[in-house]
Amino acid sequence: MTASGAGPADDRLDRAGLVGHGPLLVALDIDGTVMTYDERISDDVREAVAAVRATGAHVVLATGRSLHATVPVAHELGITEGWAVASNGSVTARLDPAEAGGYRVTDLITFDPGPALRLMHAAMPDALFAVEEVGVGFRMSAPFPPGELTGVHAVVSIDELSEHHVTRLVVRSPGHTTEEFHRLVHRMGLEDVTYAIGWTAWMDVAPHGVTKASALEHVRRDLDVQPSRTVAVGDGNNDLAMLEWAALGVAMGHAPEPVRAVADEVTGTIDDDGLLDVLRRLVP
Repeated sequence: MTASGAGPADDRLDRAGLVGHGPLLVALDIDGTVMTYDERISDDVREAVAAVRATGAHVVLATGRSLHATVPVAHELGITEGWAVASNGSVTARLDPAEAGGYRVTDLITFDPGPALRLMHAAMPDALFAVEEVGVGFRMSAPFPPGELTGVHAVVSIDELSEHHVTRLVVRSPGHTTEEFHRLVHRMGLEDVTYAIGWTAWMDVAPHGVTKASALEHVRRDLDVQPSRTVAVGDGNNDLAMLEWAALGVAMGHAPEPVRAVADEVTGTIDDDGLLDVLRRLVP
């Protein structure tokens, strides 16, 4: 029951299960949630993020993007201090304008990409492979289509891609559907990694057990936010764990069915600025 004097926003939050006291932690995916696929953020979303932050809430971008592609989006939203989760949870950073580049990496989780890379290259010899160099860019087996990977690019051999532990392995294979990706991973028995398959023939491979949710849980504890005061909004398969982790997990309206199925709610699509309804509810 809503306390006396509470407004409509408080009532909605109570019904959504966001009980308890203290600030909220609001985790937002970027592409397809905050930002359109042609990389536009509406003025309304910018204003709504600012209004949520003005209440004392911690707005944390949680994305599959690399850190160097995440920080500019945070700055575009006016977030120059706080936290950001990048590379699907492998990289967590503290945003700080006093630091070089505007951030400091606080957690970096890596793995040996060799076993997964060799198996997938044998199964998909025509696929493109890339490994992330945090804060720099990517080393890749061949050039990716323009705009798909940011930062500095270096084309190297498959063997060279396996030389060092990395935060993320990217696999792009236009000749395979997402369903075929799932079957391939299952058949190869890649149990020592975590993988997320995107909208197209794209797969991100991360250290075992690492997701946006695992990184956000560390952030939540560092911020001393109650579990019941967490919100997450996303639209992709890499958001599944994050939506299940949050007290209120919201899927964008255009999200695939498995993502909508795990969410507590489904909002509008990115074309409708569906994120706005969620953010506006968080402002009393």
